[in-house]
Formats: sequence, structure tokens, C-alpha cells
Amino acid sequence: MTLLEADRLFRFFHAGGEETVALAGITLRVEAGELVAITGPSGSGKSTLLNCLAGLDEPDGGTVRIDGVALSRQPEADRARMRARHVGVLWQSANLLEHLAVRDNVLFAQRLAGTANSARADQLLVRLGLTDRAHAWPSTLSGGEAARAGLAVALANDPTVLLADEPTGELDTTTAGDVVALLAEHAAAGRAVVVVTHSDAVAQKAHRIVRLRDGEVEA
Repeated sequence: MTLLEADRLFRFFHAGGEETVALAGITLRVEAGELVAITGPSGSGKSTLLNCLAGLDEPDGGTVRIDGVALSRQPEADRARMRARHVGVLWQSANLLEHLAVRDNVLFAQRLAGTANSARADQLLVRLGLTDRAHAWPSTLSGGEAARAGLAVALANDPTVLLADEPTGELDTTTAGDVVALLAEHAAAGRAVVVVTHSDAVAQKAHRIVRLRDGEVEA
């Protein structure tokens, strides 16, 4: 079953009188249970693609669908509700609100989706080894703890689609391995997972690698 579908996505950026093609008709399908790695040099369109898949950026052409339901071309309020409930996004360092403790960050993500579930929040913290840091402020976390807390936020609503942008970029080898294992575990539970990465080690853990260059999928 296809859980994430991007059909001929185009995205253009303008600076002065010049137009840059960020995405040039990219088509991507990710099945339930699949972990896909998106690779490519800087400027190849990886982050732009991720933003479009998450509904954070509207493509200039093409459509993104989550479990068959269009995410693109919808009012922002509708996109936000769909994103909160069905799309988890793991950024390299921006998943945590600094004024909320770790557990409250997870609960806040749930409240945005209307799925407040303190038992699930606590289970996630146990699974990620963060029980002792549940009431810690993000500024007091180590790099590994912050990465796992960010993953807890991304997984707060058991998202249909999980998107991760360079999730291991600033982590030691052991912590990076733990994060990738948890991403793979989420895919194995019947979800779709997409990881943007420069790491060959991370890419090799994926079921499939999609390489981008100049806004297109390399043949």
C-alpha cells in the first residue's frame, strides 16, 4: 500500500530577475513498511523535497498525497491539521521548544493533533531511554538525548509518514545507530519513513536509495 506519493513536483525560487529550479518534476512513492533514503549533493533539492512532502512548502506544480489524501493545494489550516496528525518530522536540531520540558514537548505535539495521550508519551520516553530526563529542559540535554527527545516528538502521534532531515548529522556513531534503528522500527510497524542524509552508513540501512541531482531523480 502506498502511504506517501509525490507526483511530478516542481518548485521554483526567484532572486532578482533569476529563476532557480529546485525541483524539476520529481515523482516518489513510498510504501507501507518502507524506509527510503534521499541522497545527493548540497543544492540538489533534498530539503526542498522534504518540505513539500511535509506540507510545509507548497509545490509550484504537482501533488503530495498521504495515504491517498491530497496534502497539496489545501488551505494552510487543513494542511496543518493533516500534518499534525499524520506526518512526523524530525529535524536535525529544531524539534524541541526550549520553554517546554521534554515530556511537555511530546504532549504539546499530541495536543496539536487533538490526540493527547499521556500514556503513549510516557511509553515513548521509556522506549527512547528518556524517563529520567522527562522533566529536563532542552538546553540541559546532551546531543544524544536531544536527538532522542526530538524523535519522541516526531513519533508522538504514531505518524503514517515519518520524515527525517539529516537526523544523525551531529551524533556520535552509537547514538546515530540507535536513531536509525528506531526509524527502521517505525517503518517495520507498517509506516512510511523517508530520511534525507549525506551519510552512506545511514543510506545503506534503507530499503531503497533515491539520489537527487539538480532537482531531479538520477536514473
